[in-house]
Amino acid sequence: MDLSGLRRHTPRSLAGRREAAVLAPVIERGGDAHLLFTKRAAHLGEHPGQMSFPGGGREPIDRTLTDTALREADEEVGMRANDVDVIGRLDDTRTSSKYSVRPFVGVASDREYVPDESEVAEVAVLPVDALTDPDNYESERRVGHPEYGDHRVHYFHVDGYTVWGVTGRMVVQLLERTTDWRAPEEPDRVIGADAELPI
Repeated sequence: MDLSGLRRHTPRSLAGRREAAVLAPVIERGGDAHLLFTKRAAHLGEHPGQMSFPGGGREPIDRTLTDTALREADEEVGMRANDVDVIGRLDDTRTSSKYSVRPFVGVASDREYVPDESEVAEVAVLPVDALTDPDNYESERRVGHPEYGDHRVHYFHVDGYTVWGVTGRMVVQLLERTTDWRAPEEPDRVIGADAELPI
């Protein structure tokens, strides 16, 4: 991965939404780049069981959204601020739960990260080579969504995990900015907005 092209300026969040931030931790393991994900606990009210990057809503104690991402990574998986070198960010994105999420990208230490069971069911460290393998990727265009209209949903299937939704969009942007991988121009299928989702 070439992380030099990541955005470094900080524009305003999307208007009318609660601010949130996530950290996309890049870990070098065995000479290869990996990304750390969390699997959200099944009892959570928003996006239960989904794969995500560590993160959450901005709190009054957070001076910046970078602080939000680092605090949440510490709370969720024990990734301390001195474990991470934040080197850039991706585009703000909106979620169905009315958040404006700012994704930060950081290089993190390769050590064991322990999930906080109140929020996180598992920690998954997935190789970038597998995420960019065409056999592990698919997408669909969902048409007629009442809020988003026609939109594309990306799926990465690696090591028994499926990364999709907002996190899938973030992974697409991260991989397209830091590797030679590009999402195919056309989705694999077109379906209705009310079709069943993985979780």
